[in-house]
Amino acid sequence: MRLLTSTDVAALLGVPLACTVKSLVLAADEFNEAGDLVKTIVWLLLVRGDHSLNEIKAGKVPGLKAGFRFATVGEIEDHFGCKPGYLGAVGTKKPVKVIADRTVAQMSDFICGANVADFHFTGVNWGRDLPEPSLVADIRNVMDGDPSPDGQGSLTIQRGIEVGHIFQLRTKYSEAMKATVLDDKGAALPMEMGCYGIGVTRVAAAAIEQHHDARGIAFPAPMAPFAACLVPIAYAKNEKVRAAADSLYGELLAAGVDVLMDDRDERPGVLFADMDLIGIPHRVVLSERGLACGEAEYKSRLDAQPQGVPLSGVVGFLKERLAAA
Repeated sequence: MRLLTSTDVAALLGVPLACTVKSLVLAADEFNEAGDLVKTIVWLLLVRGDHSLNEIKAGKVPGLKAGFRFATVGEIEDHFGCKPGYLGAVGTKKPVKVIADRTVAQMSDFICGANVADFHFTGVNWGRDLPEPSLVADIRNVMDGDPSPDGQGSLTIQRGIEVGHIFQLRTKYSEAMKATVLDDKGAALPMEMGCYGIGVTRVAAAAIEQHHDARGIAFPAPMAPFAACLVPIAYAKNEKVRAAADSLYGELLAAGVDVLMDDRDERPGVLFADMDLIGIPHRVVLSERGLACGEAEYKSRLDAQPQGVPLSGVVGFLKERLAAA
């Protein structure tokens, strides 16, 4: 039998999902020093039908800080008298501690399970149909459009990537290593420790996520593997192209330009696609036809079309573009 969800109930009654309250049952086990289970406390957490539980927030609520788990079907039936799908805070079989999310605590005439299979209550109100919750807390995930914490706007949900981290190690390792410091009274105390860092590979991933197109990576200049790439067409087969490429490559290196020369024996399309793929910001192409006109072909990684540059002025032109970046 499929469990009934808040979405199902809202659709059945023809009401907005935000009019429903869904019930999540947690269990907190208490153990003695010998590791034996002493007792289990069942908690009923209430969140609005269109919201979802944030387990990290729930873990900060008094009574759940020591740890919790989702209750078993047996524990649920024992306390509510029915299987999941029809649970609510009205008329539970056994007393349970109720934690209501802040939004639920402010609701009136809401819909919740009746603790009887195939039945739900409508028009439920705090203080009349059920006692005020044992505790009111922020236990839900934020949603797009929620008010911002400073009250000056609304929240927008965006994808992100963690590039830095802070871990509070406290005294776990200092106690094991007997690493102590003296306090102002001369007593030895284990030092507080922390771990702080920037993920180098994550920074690269974040940059790629922000700077790319259909052809591949478009690295920001400070992060690019090379400042520029020199792509001679038919380097291995054309003596004029090879001589011009070797000469220009040496000039660029002498001028301090970090340049990669792609002298592979591949078709032009392959060479261009690979340079775009790895995200080198500036590309200079030498070809027999261009050399006949005394020109090289220049294109920045994000330009739509290349442009011709006098071969004698490539070094100066490229240095200007690099300085501008």
